Amino acid sequence: MDSSTGGVDGLVTLQERMVNLINQLNMPLVEVSLVLQKHIKGLGQSLDEYLVKSGDTVPERVSQPWPVTVEPSATPSNFPLEKILSIVDHQRMDILETLIRVTLIEIEVSLIDGILALRAWEQLARTQLSLASGPGQLFSPLEIPENW
Repeated sequence: MDSSTGGVDGLVTLQERMVNLINQLNMPLVEVSLVLQKHIKGLGQSLDEYLVKSGDTVPERVSQPWPVTVEPSATPSNFPLEKILSIVDHQRMDILETLIRVTLIEIEVSLIDGILALRAWEQLARTQLSLASGPGQLFSPLEIPENW
Protein backbone atom coordinates (compact mmCIF):
# COMPACT_ATOMS: atom_id res chain seq x y z
CA MET A 1 0.00 0.00 0.00
CA ASP A 2 1.34 3.43 -0.84
CA SER A 3 2.85 5.20 2.11
CA SER A 4 1.51 8.52 3.18
CA THR A 5 3.40 11.56 1.99
CA GLY A 6 0.98 13.90 3.73
CA GLY A 7 1.73 12.51 7.18
CA VAL A 8 0.51 14.04 10.39
CA ASP A 9 0.68 17.60 9.00
CA GLY A 10 -1.73 16.66 6.23
CA LEU A 11 -4.17 15.09 8.66
CA VAL A 12 -3.98 18.22 10.82
CA THR A 13 -4.84 20.23 7.70
CA LEU A 14 -7.86 18.00 7.05
CA GLN A 15 -8.97 18.30 10.68
CA GLU A 16 -8.61 22.10 10.72
CA ARG A 17 -10.46 22.55 7.44
CA MET A 18 -13.32 20.30 8.52
CA VAL A 19 -13.68 22.03 11.90
CA ASN A 20 -13.65 25.46 10.27
CA LEU A 21 -16.16 24.58 7.56
CA ILE A 22 -18.56 22.69 9.82
CA ASN A 23 -18.53 25.58 12.30
CA GLN A 24 -18.78 28.25 9.58
CA LEU A 25 -21.76 26.56 7.91
CA ASN A 26 -23.29 25.61 11.26
CA MET A 27 -23.73 22.12 9.78
CA PRO A 28 -26.37 19.89 11.31
CA LEU A 29 -25.40 16.56 12.78
CA VAL A 30 -27.38 14.59 10.21
CA GLU A 31 -25.70 16.31 7.25
CA VAL A 32 -22.18 15.78 8.58
CA SER A 33 -23.05 12.16 9.33
CA LEU A 34 -24.31 11.52 5.80
CA VAL A 35 -21.20 13.05 4.22
CA LEU A 36 -18.88 11.05 6.48
CA GLN A 37 -20.78 7.85 5.74
CA LYS A 38 -20.45 8.43 2.00
CA HIS A 39 -16.70 9.12 2.17
CA ILE A 40 -15.90 6.24 4.48
CA LYS A 41 -17.92 3.89 2.29
CA GLY A 42 -16.08 5.04 -0.84
CA LEU A 43 -12.64 4.82 0.76
CA GLY A 44 -13.58 1.45 2.25
CA GLN A 45 -14.54 0.07 -1.16
CA SER A 46 -11.19 1.18 -2.59
CA LEU A 47 -9.40 -0.38 0.37
CA ASP A 48 -11.37 -3.63 -0.02
CA GLU A 49 -10.36 -3.82 -3.69
CA TYR A 50 -6.72 -3.35 -2.73
CA LEU A 51 -6.95 -5.98 0.02
CA VAL A 52 -8.50 -8.54 -2.34
CA LYS A 53 -5.72 -8.01 -4.90
CA SER A 54 -2.89 -7.94 -2.37
CA GLY A 55 -4.11 -10.49 0.17
CA ASP A 56 -3.30 -8.01 2.94
CA THR A 57 -5.52 -7.39 5.95
CA VAL A 58 -6.22 -4.34 8.07
CA PRO A 59 -7.08 -3.98 11.74
CA GLU A 60 -10.73 -3.80 12.73
CA ARG A 61 -10.05 -0.19 13.79
CA VAL A 62 -9.82 0.60 10.06
CA SER A 63 -12.52 -1.70 8.71
CA GLN A 64 -15.26 -1.14 11.31
CA PRO A 65 -16.85 1.91 12.96
CA TRP A 66 -15.36 2.75 16.33
CA PRO A 67 -17.55 1.98 19.34
CA VAL A 68 -19.82 4.62 20.80
CA THR A 69 -19.24 4.98 24.53
CA VAL A 70 -22.53 6.58 25.65
CA GLU A 71 -25.91 5.15 26.48
CA PRO A 72 -28.38 5.81 23.66
CA SER A 73 -31.35 8.10 24.25
CA ALA A 74 -34.18 6.36 26.07
CA THR A 75 -36.70 8.01 23.76
CA PRO A 76 -37.75 5.83 20.83
CA SER A 77 -36.07 7.04 17.65
CA ASN A 78 -38.59 6.34 14.93
CA PHE A 79 -37.72 9.27 12.71
CA PRO A 80 -39.24 9.23 9.24
CA LEU A 81 -36.10 8.83 7.12
CA GLU A 82 -37.72 10.15 3.94
CA LYS A 83 -38.76 13.34 5.73
CA ILE A 84 -35.28 13.85 7.18
CA LEU A 85 -33.61 13.32 3.80
CA SER A 86 -36.00 15.78 2.17
CA ILE A 87 -34.94 18.51 4.62
CA VAL A 88 -31.15 18.24 4.40
CA ASP A 89 -29.26 20.99 2.58
CA HIS A 90 -27.59 19.17 -0.31
CA GLN A 91 -25.51 22.21 -1.31
CA ARG A 92 -24.02 22.47 2.16
CA MET A 93 -23.32 18.72 2.13
CA ASP A 94 -21.67 19.03 -1.30
CA ILE A 95 -19.36 21.73 0.05
CA LEU A 96 -18.20 19.50 2.92
CA GLU A 97 -17.92 16.51 0.61
CA THR A 98 -15.76 18.49 -1.82
CA LEU A 99 -13.58 19.85 0.98
CA ILE A 100 -12.88 16.35 2.29
CA ARG A 101 -12.23 14.87 -1.16
CA VAL A 102 -9.97 17.71 -2.32
CA THR A 103 -8.04 17.80 0.96
CA LEU A 104 -7.47 14.03 0.97
CA ILE A 105 -6.09 14.29 -2.57
CA GLU A 106 -4.01 17.37 -1.75
CA ILE A 107 -2.39 15.92 1.36
CA GLU A 108 -1.79 12.57 -0.37
CA VAL A 109 -2.62 10.35 2.60
CA SER A 110 -2.92 6.60 2.29
CA LEU A 111 -6.36 5.00 2.18
CA ILE A 112 -5.87 3.72 5.72
CA ASP A 113 -4.85 7.12 7.11
CA GLY A 114 -7.79 8.78 5.33
CA ILE A 115 -10.23 6.24 6.72
CA LEU A 116 -8.82 6.55 10.24
CA ALA A 117 -9.08 10.35 10.11
CA LEU A 118 -12.74 10.09 9.10
CA ARG A 119 -13.44 7.29 11.62
CA ALA A 120 -12.73 9.73 14.46
CA TRP A 121 -15.30 12.14 13.01
CA GLU A 122 -17.72 9.26 12.47
CA GLN A 123 -17.41 8.25 16.12
CA LEU A 124 -18.11 11.83 17.24
CA ALA A 125 -21.18 12.05 15.00
CA ARG A 126 -22.47 8.58 15.94
CA THR A 127 -22.13 9.43 19.62
CA GLN A 128 -24.26 12.55 19.15
CA LEU A 129 -26.74 10.67 16.94
CA SER A 130 -27.20 8.03 19.62
CA LEU A 131 -28.16 10.75 22.10
CA ALA A 132 -30.75 12.33 19.79
CA SER A 133 -34.25 11.99 21.14
CA GLY A 134 -36.09 13.72 18.32
CA PRO A 135 -35.72 14.93 14.75
CA GLY A 136 -34.89 18.44 15.93
CA GLN A 137 -31.65 17.21 17.48
CA LEU A 138 -30.61 15.68 14.18
CA PHE A 139 -30.66 19.17 12.72
CA SER A 140 -28.78 20.75 15.61
CA PRO A 141 -25.22 21.69 14.72
CA LEU A 142 -22.59 19.02 15.21
CA GLU A 143 -20.93 19.77 18.53
CA ILE A 144 -17.17 19.74 18.08
CA PRO A 145 -15.23 19.54 21.36
CA GLU A 146 -12.86 22.43 22.12
CA ASN A 147 -9.75 20.24 21.98
CA TRP A 148 -10.78 18.58 18.74
